[in-house]
Amino acid sequence: MEDKANINEQRKEFNLLKRETSTLRNNLNTLNRDKEGAFRELRSMRDKVRSRMDQIKKLKEERDILTKEVKELKGTRDKLNKTVKEKSSVRREVDKKKQELLEKLDIKEDPSAIKSSIKKMEEMLEIEVMPFKKEEEIRKKIKELKSKYKKVTALGEVWKEVNTASADFSEQRNKAQESHKKLQDKADESQDKHKKINALYEEIRSLRKEEKPNADKYLKLKKDYTEAKKKLEESQKQLSELSGLFQDEEKKSIRSMVKEKTDEVKEKMKKGKKLSTKDILAFQAIKD
Repeated sequence: MEDKANINEQRKEFNLLKRETSTLRNNLNTLNRDKEGAFRELRSMRDKVRSRMDQIKKLKEERDILTKEVKELKGTRDKLNKTVKEKSSVRREVDKKKQELLEKLDIKEDPSAIKSSIKKMEEMLEIEVMPFKKEEEIRKKIKELKSKYKKVTALGEVWKEVNTASADFSEQRNKAQESHKKLQDKADESQDKHKKINALYEEIRSLRKEEKPNADKYLKLKKDYTEAKKKLEESQKQLSELSGLFQDEEKKSIRSMVKEKTDEVKEKMKKGKKLSTKDILAFQAIKD
């Protein structure tokens, strides 16, 4: 009776343990699902950080190239600005020389303008019919202009110097302006890269702030999962041990029943009594 009571108590414990094991298994599955979800969120956030770090690396390389180009362009621009100042000084000297010579010769007209006037008047005499008096006046004017032009030819070299100096100055100034614009464009582009880098760093700082609670959540779920798994394994072990005990008890019970029956069969056989079908089966079990 005491053994039977113990077995009944063990069966109650076994059934309770089965329910607890089922609950622990369901809890473990839930924790695993939550843990994996938290891990995916954490990985997604870290992927975003990694992506932005890659972008920053690329932008820094591009910015460094632009910074180098800006430095080189500054050197070129400074050289051109120096050349422009030199050409400007030369042009001022030539202009001064021209003005001094014009004042000396008392001529204020441009030689090319004088020559053009002479040509127009000569063409007028050839193609137009006019009074003799007017014709004489025009011829007199042409003579005066030719005399003036003769004086002006002394300015030829000076005009040439003026034109050359002006052309050189304009060319170098244009080059300096183009160089400055190119420099400014490159500097703006470099600054734009720098702003993008700072914006990405700001995004990373924001993501890092979000990452910490997610990381804490994942680590807690991982810890809870490990503990729940350990509890489940312990419960399954106990369940397996109890199941083994029941199997042993069942085997013992069967053997006891068979022995009892076979003892009856043997007793009947000794006394020469007739064996029933159950008796024969019990006897057969002894052989097995």
